[in-house]
Amino acid sequence: MGHRHLLVDTLQSLTPDDPGISMMDVERLYGIPAERIIFLSRNENPYGPSPEVVRAVSSADLRRYPSQDEFLSAAAEYLGVSEDLVIAGAGLDGIIDTVSRLFLERGRSVFIPVPTYTYYELAARLCGAKPVLGRNLREIPKDTSLTFICSPNNPTGGLIDDELLREVLEGTDSMVFLDEAYAEFAGVGHAEWVERYENLIVGRTLSKAFGLAGLRIGYAVAPEWVVEQYTRAAPVFGISAPAIAGGVAALRDTDHMRRIVEKIVAERERVARYLRASPSHANFLYVETERNSSALVEDLLKEGISVKDCSGIPGSDNHHIRVTMGTPEQNDAFLEAYRRVEGSRSSR
Repeated sequence: MGHRHLLVDTLQSLTPDDPGISMMDVERLYGIPAERIIFLSRNENPYGPSPEVVRAVSSADLRRYPSQDEFLSAAAEYLGVSEDLVIAGAGLDGIIDTVSRLFLERGRSVFIPVPTYTYYELAARLCGAKPVLGRNLREIPKDTSLTFICSPNNPTGGLIDDELLREVLEGTDSMVFLDEAYAEFAGVGHAEWVERYENLIVGRTLSKAFGLAGLRIGYAVAPEWVVEQYTRAAPVFGISAPAIAGGVAALRDTDHMRRIVEKIVAERERVARYLRASPSHANFLYVETERNSSALVEDLLKEGISVKDCSGIPGSDNHHIRVTMGTPEQNDAFLEAYRRVEGSRSSR
């Protein structure tokens, strides 16, 4: 009989997280050399991290288990909050995993306003909880244990209004996880709100504005009672020494980050003028397409350009793509290819 029967029942309802097509796949399928492929599908920073990060990573002590203390201190200083309120994880996804385990289990539910980051639903289902997908944050069910809000939102780029956020925090018994992975591109954040609301957790990452997607390090600001439980549930050595060293260096060179953010925001505004894009406060654009998005994305791949097809995101449709902002040269290449494939034939 084998041992498959030992797998937990929850796995039957899971839709795996989709990392998108890889460079190797594009090269194999379309015969395009990897160095010619332009990846604008994963919201990565095209400029990379500060040179200080590279130096710090290369000198990290690999012999010993790492301590998070210096990183937590640097993150607290960066956000202007107490160090006692900061937690860290292997990327923001790692924090989402642990927070979900704190508040979700079989018989509980989580509210997820869509369209948004699909990993929230996956994390909830792995805990055995019921995801409730909706479009209106004013209609959160009363028995909800956890609510995820992404601001700026992935994939749309929109920001939650302060008044609405305040209404949600004060009008629900749910814990609220506010994902601010793209906050640096918006120039606004709510980390300090944690000191006023004991049902708020604000997540941040170094993967986007700081250019450290490959190191997998994120952090969050949470009430002390949540921090206490988080440290009990999270892996003690869950972040590598190179990631911690790189994270500290990145947070101490905010000038580099701000220069890069300024470039990306300028490109976002420039590129948006040529597309039917929603107003964005992130490092990407949510673009409405004439053609079916899946067919359009495939044709762009044949041109050596990878963007995100949003048809698989609950709450989106098959006429939207998400385009990460690259360098000016990469964005120009995308626009040129987009004009060719979008105008080649229509499926509407």
